Amino acid sequence: MISLDEAVTARLESHGERFEVLVDPDAALAIKRGEFEGDLEDVIAAEDVFEDASRGDRPAEEDLKTVFETTDPLEIIPEVIREGEIQITADQRREMQEQKRKNLINRIARNAVNPQMDNAPHPPERIERALEEAGFRVDPMEPVEAQVDEALDALRPVIPIRFDEVTVAVQVPPEYAGKTQAQVREYGDLEREEWQPDGSWVGVVTFPAGMQNEFYDLVNEHTSGEAETRIIKEKDELSTR
Repeated sequence: MISLDEAVTARLESHGERFEVLVDPDAALAIKRGEFEGDLEDVIAAEDVFEDASRGDRPAEEDLKTVFETTDPLEIIPEVIREGEIQITADQRREMQEQKRKNLINRIARNAVNPQMDNAPHPPERIERALEEAGFRVDPMEPVEAQVDEALDALRPVIPIRFDEVTVAVQVPPEYAGKTQAQVREYGDLEREEWQPDGSWVGVVTFPAGMQNEFYDLVNEHTSGEAETRIIKEKDELSTR
């Protein structure tokens, strides 16, 4: 379950009665769109249906049966969300907007590059300033994923930007191979790998181009800077970093 501070109220009025439930705002929107795939108990603040959630008043069981044909809160809660309205306060709206703004900036920074600067990543601070200059406002009621394309359209007149992936070959010395190869595997899609006769490990991994600096930092940290990396271009042309 989530805390009351994280929850918003979903309200349905039917048959002259009011029914309210307390739910995570993003989960409520996903349920309303028919896109929720998680466990309902993880995204509600109370396994209960209220007449007035702020006072803790509950409707009569007869009213629940009349409207929902059940008294089971876990069956009623999704219906209240789907058929009712999601109520959020001004403070909740601002908090949701700020959190989604940060998530959007991070998502773009991790995937985007500057095509005019040899596909170098854009720092999050640059993305943030460009969004402000473009006048882009994040919609707190929409998933971040659904706002990425619109944000990119707003950014392009301000900074050169595109989403891209990069494929990097990394060779790790024997003394660091065991731990480092496990980290590299988790970082992106491992295209191929090979253990060398001397115990060193070579792997080729693909990941969002905006994450290059993080990747190099990770490899250097785990190998004391002794690993070798190369960006693999099309047709196996190599560019040494």
